[in-house]
Amino acid sequence: MVDQQRLEQITEDLVQLYEVHGPPVPIESMLQRPPHEMWEELDINNLSGSFISIGDRYAPRMSLARLFARQIASSEWGSKQALSSLVHDEEAIHAFARMLVMPASLIRSLSEGARTPEYISAHFEVPADDALLRLQELGLLKQDR
Repeated sequence: MVDQQRLEQITEDLVQLYEVHGPPVPIESMLQRPPHEMWEELDINNLSGSFISIGDRYAPRMSLARLFARQIASSEWGSKQALSSLVHDEEAIHAFARMLVMPASLIRSLSEGARTPEYISAHFEVPADDALLRLQELGLLKQDR
């Protein structure tokens, strides 16, 4: 199993590799156009509608983030990063997807007052539930909530 700290570092490496400078993280284009031939280009237009979760206006982005996490983990590049074990671990894939769409460095760059699930949901274009989980994972959730 890959530990959270290692996944956070891999996420930051990907942020640098993809030259992501701010939210929202362009998950769709990152998935479609991998740098340095990390994997074959993926045409997300071929995905079935049943793959995408639609419970929240931003839920489709989280579905794509989970697909991106799986794609990374199952790629040769991911194998070299020892991520293969994530492929069959749904909880780890969900956590990695949250990291990818809400990198720690981008969240930490926000003012303390902006570190709320509601603000992060709107700013990063993710469901508020995922924003809340991410803040908890980073230990940045205000205790007065």
